[in-house]
Amino acid sequence: MRILFAVVRAGMALAIAAAIVGQLITSIEFWSQDPTSDIPFLLLGFFSFFTIESNVLSVVVLGIGAVLLLVRRGEDPRWFAVVRISVVTYMAVTGIVYNLLLRGVELPQGSTLGWSNEILHVVGPIYLVLDWLFAPGRAQMAWATVRTIIVFPIVWAAYTLVRGPFAIDSRTGEPWYPYPFLNPGLSANGYLSVAFYVVLIAVIIAVTGAGAVWVSRRSLARSGAQRVE
Repeated sequence: MRILFAVVRAGMALAIAAAIVGQLITSIEFWSQDPTSDIPFLLLGFFSFFTIESNVLSVVVLGIGAVLLLVRRGEDPRWFAVVRISVVTYMAVTGIVYNLLLRGVELPQGSTLGWSNEILHVVGPIYLVLDWLFAPGRAQMAWATVRTIIVFPIVWAAYTLVRGPFAIDSRTGEPWYPYPFLNPGLSANGYLSVAFYVVLIAVIIAVTGAGAVWVSRRSLARSGAQRVE
């Protein structure tokens, strides 16, 4: 079982990495068609998407996780267990938010690459959740882990909102935000609408993280697995 999941993790890590690179190449080609494009600015924007950052973290976690399954027995080490549950949460929320709010919306990273889009927003999130549910090595997590899980999204939201007014897209002359619902200029009530979406997403992340913790405690408590404090 450990070897099987190690192979699947490695394969999924490669698939997600290919999806990121494929979309990046497509975006660069799309941007290059416009002579007013500031490529370094747009590259920074590309890696400012929560989706891209979550998927990059997924590649790292799946790669390390594949190795751990082959060289280690028992539960994941504490540091990896915390990182793993955090990334599982981010990917699950990426899938939820995209498919509820953004599917069908052309995002500003450039022409969307179909198969890459599905891996980053559907296949990857589903696999990370299934991996958390069924793969060997999952430790029983403490409820306090939820506080750690929400740190990165809070930092990302703060970075996005602070940078936004100063990130002027040379193609449009307008402030650049990775997602339309975070742009106060496009929201019906400006920053009030943005605040609503930020709080909503924070709640979704906290609830999803708590659900991941609950799964670990419910399924492993019966087997006497060690809790990660």
